[in-house]
Amino acid sequence: MPLPLWVTRVNRRVSNPVLGLLSDDVPPFATLHHVGRTSGRRFRTPVMAFPSPGSDRVTIALTYGPRVQWLRNIEAGLPARLVRRRTVLVLSDPVRLRGPEGARLVPAWTRAALRLLGTDEFVSLRADDPYDRP
Repeated sequence: MPLPLWVTRVNRRVSNPVLGLLSDDVPPFATLHHVGRTSGRRFRTPVMAFPSPGSDRVTIALTYGPRVQWLRNIEAGLPARLVRRRTVLVLSDPVRLRGPEGARLVPAWTRAALRLLGTDEFVSLRADDPYDRP
């Protein structure tokens, strides 16, 4: 069950601007840069992103549910980048996951918190180094 709409509004106006100051530097936070599919505007959204060990993917818990705008923009094939620990990654290939399949991709402390929030939906994204050329 996603977080209530009023929490979304508070986070958008209060928490996100504050987290945006830290999210490029302080893991597990990261800054998701994406382009609006209808407006063409550029957006910055702080998220918690967890790299998958031995893989080129990151996992993000969908605490607001699967209809968040940033995910819809990425699924529409629009450009998206993630800045984590001052490292830029190009995101692609979103795969939605539910329940244990997604939960196993995040740390145990995160799983416990997400269980309390009733969050059981995730997205796994391919995360490539934009400067790594074949």
